[in-house]
Amino acid sequence: MHNNLKPVSHFKLLILKLIFSDVQFAFSLYDTDGAGAVDGASLGDLLRACGLNPTDALTEKVGGREKQISLEEFIPIYSQAKKDKDQGVFEDFIECLKLYDKQEDGTMLCGELLHILLTLGDKLTEAELEEVTSECLDPEDEDGFIQYVQYVEDQFQTTQIHSLIKIVMDG
Repeated sequence: MHNNLKPVSHFKLLILKLIFSDVQFAFSLYDTDGAGAVDGASLGDLLRACGLNPTDALTEKVGGREKQISLEEFIPIYSQAKKDKDQGVFEDFIECLKLYDKQEDGTMLCGELLHILLTLGDKLTEAELEEVTSECLDPEDEDGFIQYVQYVEDQFQTTQIHSLIKIVMDG
């Protein structure tokens, strides 16, 4: 009987171990009572703490809101979220916002960005919009333009920081 598994290089094995170690660490931070499980309502935050950017729809589909999730259950969820094509990466957001960059100089009208955040994808509420713009959005210039690349960079960084702050404050 032949083994159909391909050999894994030492380098790939090391990378997999490092990724698992990081995922395991993030999971342990969300396991607030040490019972070996996290609340399903925290699944999106946990995936974000692992460096992913899942949509709300994916988070609800794979984890639900009502149950506890063990590390063994989380690993396949993490893998599925990592492979998900709907999660945006930095470059995807920049490419999308370039459509609004009429001068092709890395700027767009602030009002257009606010409209996008309120109406497209996982829509934000007015309160959520206020939170993300007050923390990361530089003031618009005299013509109403903002530097959107810096905003997206700040937003990605802030999302990961907020996940960690929430862990510390709740724990």
